[in-house]
Amino acid sequence: MKKRIYKGCYGYIDYQKKYTILRTLLFFAISIAVYAMGYYLTGSSKNLLTVVAVLGCLPSCKSAVNAIMFIRATGCGQAAHDKINQYDDKLTGFYDMYFTSYQKNYPISHMVLKGNIICAYTESEKCDCSEGEKHIEQMLKQDGHKNMTVKIFNRLDKYVDRLSQLEALNADELKERDDIITMFYSITL
Repeated sequence: MKKRIYKGCYGYIDYQKKYTILRTLLFFAISIAVYAMGYYLTGSSKNLLTVVAVLGCLPSCKSAVNAIMFIRATGCGQAAHDKINQYDDKLTGFYDMYFTSYQKNYPISHMVLKGNIICAYTESEKCDCSEGEKHIEQMLKQDGHKNMTVKIFNRLDKYVDRLSQLEALNADELKERDDIITMFYSITL
């Protein structure tokens, strides 16, 4: 497997898909092996290793749920990355952010934080941009970050235009910038 890709970097969701699937298969294989060993040694399912194997299914199932979420998620496409990556050194940007809520999921291909402005781009046609904006604003308010402006674009050309405007904008970085970034990482896949 290639080098680890961290949250917020391009290719994170694709990397995590592979990683969580392999981890899930390994966890289930260990549980099956423990059960088989107990059955082989005692000739019956009524032994302590069966209990260990069943308890081993708990992290296996948790990993399976995580794998399913990553399989459903989509990251930033190559064409969008090629147009956006010229701003990576100039703006604080994040790739492959997948916000989840009780009602809907919001796949964000790229997101930028500049001052009190958050701009995001989604490639998903199913993403409700206005609901996604409200969700992110609500999460920011719950974490104590007020007066933040959130805009989600679903057209790449308009998003790239906005990135060039943000690049030219002379906005002061917020003191709580790192707290906002940490919050984003904690509420996304």
